[in-house]
Amino acid sequence: MAKRFVTTKVEVEGREETKVVELPTREPEPWGVDASLHIVGRRDKRMDALEKVTGEAEYTADVQLPGMLYVALARASVAAGKMQSLDLAPALAMPGVRGAITMDDVPGIKLDGIQVFDRTIHYVYQPIAAICADTQEIAERAVRAIHPAIERLPHVLDAASALAPDAPRVKPHGNLHRASPRVASRGDIAAGLRDAEVTITREYRTPVALHTALEPHGAVAAWSGDRVTVWESTQGIFNTRSDLAEAFELPLSSVRVVKNYMGGGFGAKNGASLAAYTAVALSRKLRRPVRCIFDREGEQTDAGNRTATVQRVTLGARRDGTLTAISLDATIPLGIGGWLSSPARMYSEMYRCANVRTSETFVFTNTAPMASFRAPGNVEGAFGLESAMDVLAHELEMDPLELRRRNYADHDQDKNRRYSAKHLDECYRLGAERFGWSRARSRKRDTSARVRRGVGMASLAWGAGGGPPAYATVRINGDGSIEVLTGAQDLGTGARTVLAQVAAEVLGAKLDDVRTVLGDTERLPFASNSWGSITTASVGPAVRVAAEEARDALFEAAAGMLDTEPNELESRDSEIHAKSSDRCLLFREVCEKLGDVMIIGQGSRGPNPEKTALSAFGAQFAEVEVDVETGRVRVLRVVSAHDSGRIVNPTLAESQLEGGIIQGLGYALFEERILDSRTGVPLNPTMHDYKIPTIGDVPEIDAFFVDIPDTVANHTGVKGVAEPPIIATAPAIANAVADALGVEVAEIPMTPWRVLGSVRGGSIA
Repeated sequence: MAKRFVTTKVEVEGREETKVVELPTREPEPWGVDASLHIVGRRDKRMDALEKVTGEAEYTADVQLPGMLYVALARASVAAGKMQSLDLAPALAMPGVRGAITMDDVPGIKLDGIQVFDRTIHYVYQPIAAICADTQEIAERAVRAIHPAIERLPHVLDAASALAPDAPRVKPHGNLHRASPRVASRGDIAAGLRDAEVTITREYRTPVALHTALEPHGAVAAWSGDRVTVWESTQGIFNTRSDLAEAFELPLSSVRVVKNYMGGGFGAKNGASLAAYTAVALSRKLRRPVRCIFDREGEQTDAGNRTATVQRVTLGARRDGTLTAISLDATIPLGIGGWLSSPARMYSEMYRCANVRTSETFVFTNTAPMASFRAPGNVEGAFGLESAMDVLAHELEMDPLELRRRNYADHDQDKNRRYSAKHLDECYRLGAERFGWSRARSRKRDTSARVRRGVGMASLAWGAGGGPPAYATVRINGDGSIEVLTGAQDLGTGARTVLAQVAAEVLGAKLDDVRTVLGDTERLPFASNSWGSITTASVGPAVRVAAEEARDALFEAAAGMLDTEPNELESRDSEIHAKSSDRCLLFREVCEKLGDVMIIGQGSRGPNPEKTALSAFGAQFAEVEVDVETGRVRVLRVVSAHDSGRIVNPTLAESQLEGGIIQGLGYALFEERILDSRTGVPLNPTMHDYKIPTIGDVPEIDAFFVDIPDTVANHTGVKGVAEPPIIATAPAIANAVADALGVEVAEIPMTPWRVLGSVRGGSIA
């Protein structure tokens, strides 16, 4: 049969992209709400748990090769400047130093639009050279022997400074990403404001937040002839392969990328990193394996960040709570580069409103470039929108949950298209019920107490439908064991387990007989980056198709052995049974009789439905204690209800919810990159000084799913779960703090000094 190709829309990290997709050989009947499933939906343990808890799991930093060399990076100490000279001779003369590279060794290779090892300095700690030595200690000593001569130039660190009339130019074409703001609108915002009976206008601020993955960026590269193998901690092995092939002018077949395990990515590891370019360049130059792993200060600088925002928000509504106007004017400093992470989408998507206008000004500054960070844009936008919704509810003397319910959006208003499924109303109902929202809201507040309690809530939405292209192979071996092969990545989310559950369900196999093989561009079929909450929703359908093809071939072979027809067979627990008799064969017995014949099924992911928005939704409720003498906020409990389609493994999915909520708690209460305003030097570039949540900060968390399959999105009914939980956490906590103190929260993180300022001044800012 001739292959057929079509185009389809896929949403990734809040951006809609057009993809070419090969139509699958078959389109299975959807697993609806009444589907009889035995392994999908089961709480099976994580397949790689043993390797992780015993330390046997091999991360990039664990890769050891004979003759391997180690890299340390020389970094600039100024925020803006021109390098006058860079004398590497003292470093190269040290015993054990084997080589170095500068900009001249990697011409034309850019990250975020900046030449690697650029002589123009754009931010403090920008890499300017790499030294390679026999040990990490020698390489680091050699770097300390380098003293570059840099002409210091004026710099700007924030959007306000960059937009000043006399601001120094950050990039040759200016400090703005574009000449005018990015504006989007529907309806007539002026008319909507005229129709409003109540109008509120507020300004909200969010900080620069750092990914702080436990495993830093890193790569090991080894050349063999004209081919290179790269081990990298990456969320996209095929993206990384393409980046490296283009940079070093190699065919894709000459670049192999391997990623076994990852200790956190959160969106910062979506392509080849500086570590990968450096390791590949030095390995090619020295013809030895090279290891380049960022130290913690380098990771906190070069991994990217969630951008800061200033959001000026106006909401208009009638007295009954009906929204008549939503307006956003946002300023977003990108650092020296990055893509346009947009808080505006939350404002245009979350609530039903005919008149919406958003304006976003993206600004360049002399700080490290941004990168995708778990639900980029929506996290920032949710804080502004959901905080403003609570202010509006207060002005209307209305329950904040009721205000949200009255403005429930039943379709994608911007593009006038349906949702594949939306059960946010159930999230509101079940979340409020489990939290005890009505009872908590009616509780009398003691305004004389030192420690005061408050409750708050917030809504969320995120495009999480996945999409093509994604391929999978299911292979049944001669002993009846099964392998699922796909070029996806397991970031710690449990993809190995979840994809094996899908295959085992289709095949009627024992889950213990199935193994998922991931993370190798040379040996596995293509799958896209693991980003945007799309992995299971993208690869799961491909695995299901491949498993069906393998099962049909297995039944065809077994039918003759059981003296029946293939359609008269069924399988369970790795046994094939004839429906009309008590005859059966183990998978292993069938495969042994076949000898060297191998059963292989191929599958691909089909196109997304047309004119349909594929989104996940949810609602979070939080209770806090606030000490008005110390300013300390303690989150007591969080209830989080989510609509993410069918849940393949509830235990693993719930752990994603808990992780996102904990990360959102850090964003709400203490995570914030601090720069010296005079020099641009980061003041908290380590995990000692950059505060992330510890076990002592974690509240009681009740996170759960509505668990209704979305069979319009794809035939497995699955949508993404990893990014949605972080979106609503900060505004839910902020609204709870506002409830406790009786003041508005205008800025996060809600550090003790900001809380104390609110007690004295009537607002947290």
